[in-house]
Amino acid sequence: MVFGLIFVALIVGLSVLPQMWVRRVIARNAHERPDLRGTGADFARHLLDGMKLNDVGVEETELGDHYDPDAKVVRLAREHYSKRSLSAVVIAAHEVGHAMQDATEYGPLKARTRLARHAGKIQSVGFALMLASPLLVLLMKSPALMLVEIGAGILLLSVTVLMHVYTLPVEFDASFKRALPVLKAGNFIPDNDMAEARELLRAAAFTYVAAAAMSMLDIMRWLRVLRF
Repeated sequence: MVFGLIFVALIVGLSVLPQMWVRRVIARNAHERPDLRGTGADFARHLLDGMKLNDVGVEETELGDHYDPDAKVVRLAREHYSKRSLSAVVIAAHEVGHAMQDATEYGPLKARTRLARHAGKIQSVGFALMLASPLLVLLMKSPALMLVEIGAGILLLSVTVLMHVYTLPVEFDASFKRALPVLKAGNFIPDNDMAEARELLRAAAFTYVAAAAMSMLDIMRWLRVLRF
């Protein structure tokens, strides 16, 4: 019982605290900066063209900043796509870092992409099994069928953990081995902004850690609703 409560508290902490920190770092650097060369979209396009990645597009999205390796598109949230701020520029550089990974056939990105393609289907099957198991128990009067729910929960948690394992190294590589050297070499931002740029790159990487923890929390809520 105590171990269970500690585990739940840990998952909640991993879900909430990183999100709060990421939002605070991004908001702190979201004000307009006329001294910067352009918007996040302008900067992403400039970097991509400079690296001869002309086939990679840049689009505005409502789904959050990300790079789509299937469509070959860097997608930026509205406030980063059209705004001239340190947050917009640095986050654009981070997403371009993923395009650089894709162009060099970076193994961990390819592995994460393959896993992501199947993760949605696996999670849909898992949730369907979890929803159906109580009904099956009532109809077939077989409590052993609750093992289906256990298996579904383990399956869902496993997929979430695997995504987390693959995601963190990919994100830190995009931030600190791709985006940061580009920002330094091109003198795209003033030297006195580099400390904040590093913090933003770290926040961009940890966005996905918070998302993974939230996914685990959602699964635990499902299990609780189904009285597992």
